[in-house]
Amino acid sequence: MESVIIISSLAGLIIFLLMAGRPGRLFRFIGQSAMKLVIGALFLFFLNAFGNQFGLYVPINWITAAVSGFLGLPGVAALSLIQLYVIS
Repeated sequence: MESVIIISSLAGLIIFLLMAGRPGRLFRFIGQSAMKLVIGALFLFFLNAFGNQFGLYVPINWITAAVSGFLGLPGVAALSLIQLYVIS
């Protein structure tokens, strides 16, 4: 029984030490991801504002904002091509 307690304590200590440096990185990752989602939504807003003259409209939702935010302008171009050639 004592060996189970010792092994569990060591495993808990290892997990605690591995997680000790993670909260700062976790909050930074969440912040950067949220910022990319906002930037992606802005890309899509401007695409819809200017592309509406040409009959191009890409709906703004979490998935399209994530694609355009994380992939940047190539993601916006891919969403535009999908909208023009696949969906229409």
